[in-house]
Amino acid sequence: MTTPGAGVAGRGARGDLFDPLCPTRQLLDRIGTKWTSMAVKALADAAPEEVRFAELKRRMPGVSQKMLAVTLRALTRDGLVARRVEPTVPPQVFYRLTGLGLSLETALAGLRTWAEEHMAEIKHANEAADRQAAEGV
Repeated sequence: MTTPGAGVAGRGARGDLFDPLCPTRQLLDRIGTKWTSMAVKALADAAPEEVRFAELKRRMPGVSQKMLAVTLRALTRDGLVARRVEPTVPPQVFYRLTGLGLSLETALAGLRTWAEEHMAEIKHANEAADRQAAEGV
């Protein structure tokens, strides 16, 4: 058992999700979003090649330019994505997954597969819960 705050000792130290002070919670908040999952998937599909910002936006239906920029900035800051800028006019910006990002793709792929395989069951459970709520049960 760890003491609160002890799960973040240093490089290579394993976090503790149940420790309120552990940054694991914030990391899970960042990597658990649909935009992060989609960006990592789109970049993994292109790996080891780089993808330009505009192309990545096209591969992610529904994402706004601002949300994609915020997502990529966070992924880059976390060391999951590498960003390269070509000094052209206008500048061309390229992204690719790092080794760490590719390891995240492996984990997210399992989660996406689970969600796709169980989507109908979850929808059915939601509908049943909505019916019960409407009936006042």
